[in-house]
Amino acid sequence: MVNRVILVGRLTKDPELRRTQSGKSVASFTVAVNRRYGQQDQADFINCVAWEKTADFLSQYAKKGAMVSVEGRISTRNYDDVSTGKKVYVTEVVSDNVQLLESRSSSTQRPASNSFDSTSGFQPDNNNYNEDDFSTGPILDISSDDLPF
Repeated sequence: MVNRVILVGRLTKDPELRRTQSGKSVASFTVAVNRRYGQQDQADFINCVAWEKTADFLSQYAKKGAMVSVEGRISTRNYDDVSTGKKVYVTEVVSDNVQLLESRSSSTQRPASNSFDSTSGFQPDNNNYNEDDFSTGPILDISSDDLPF
């Protein structure tokens, strides 16, 4: 049996860093991932969590809108919400490895046209690139159809 997840998408907000009672770092974040539904793209919003060094890295360097690659496993848990008295079920990706897929300068200099549209997903401007960083061409827009798995 295999429980393995690989996601490529954009952060919907800055990662939220917390510490456990024992002092371990934990970061919660959500990744928006496009998927094709009929003739149009729709987005899935995947809740993720990262621990210790990965959590610290994300909180320091990853910002809303950054394109990331997340490798991990799906985890389910539940707890009783004391305010409502109901059981809450949570499904999330526990991240083993998270990589930033674009340089900080290209991420922060991305024009407003690279914004998320709830009906059609992210709309990148593929003609935008920064000659001052290591990239030599436009930002790549990777869809799930481009992945070999």
